[in-house]
Amino acid sequence: MHLGMIGMGRMGGNMAERLRAAGHTVIGYDQDPALSDVDSLAALVDALPAPRAVWVMVPAGDPTRATLDELSEVLSEGDLVVEGGNSHFEEDRANAARLAERGIHYVDTGVSGGVWGKDVGYGLMVGGSTEDVERLMPIYEALRPEGPREEGFVHAGPVGAGHFTKMVHNGIEYGLMQAYAEGYELMHAHEDLVDDPGAVLNAWRRGTVVRSWLLDLMVLALEDDPDLDAIRGYVEDSGEGRWTIDAAIDAAVPVPAISASLFARFTSRQEDSPAMRMVAAMRNQFGAHATRPAEDPAGEPPVGPAAS
Repeated sequence: MHLGMIGMGRMGGNMAERLRAAGHTVIGYDQDPALSDVDSLAALVDALPAPRAVWVMVPAGDPTRATLDELSEVLSEGDLVVEGGNSHFEEDRANAARLAERGIHYVDTGVSGGVWGKDVGYGLMVGGSTEDVERLMPIYEALRPEGPREEGFVHAGPVGAGHFTKMVHNGIEYGLMQAYAEGYELMHAHEDLVDDPGAVLNAWRRGTVVRSWLLDLMVLALEDDPDLDAIRGYVEDSGEGRWTIDAAIDAAVPVPAISASLFARFTSRQEDSPAMRMVAAMRNQFGAHATRPAEDPAGEPPVGPAAS
């Protein structure tokens, strides 16, 4: 099958390599000429046989909207666009409607697997019509992991369902990572009892109920940097965690673990939290509990009355 891949970065480029290895013809376009097979979106479209299939793998938001706008001008009726970034599911409906005015089909696909997907396959969550999804199955079959189709691929529902389920997936990922990280820190804080937290994590990789790929990645990270000295404890969020919480609020569904994990990431961005300064100030006011001088935030423990 022929496919145009727009966005040949870490994800798109690796996906193109996996597809080519499976025998598909992939023509790539990227703003970086060194990564492109063609020099424009129009040239990409001209190089594909009709009816065309084009996969958009660029950052969500304005880059995706601009790409879809340009594609709407150069694609033809019957062509199909796959939006594979981490767009908000509500945007998919608008995108699909805009392209449908020109007879262009639209499928949204949430993709999980990161830089490892090229070798082990990608988890795929798809939204769109049955006909459009079936048309793309040769591509999905090549991208998904080996094994039963239902393990690694799902046609989740109509347009928007792919990105919605990928959003929920990423919200769960936030909570899992936070729980693992807190467990690691707790063991690390009890050095008198646990000699090597990394060895414990490694032991959990087989036979335990908490085994997972994320746990495997924790062990790999500690093998590369045993004390994590090369990493600052600053964690970004790319939007899906916030969107998951927004969707939960809309549906009155409690998601306390996911919410707490997102707020924990916010804490990582504060070198000196105003809220925590206020907590310290209040404790000092009601109980004369000692506070640490602002100019010595990492110094010796403050001297003052015992905590109560």
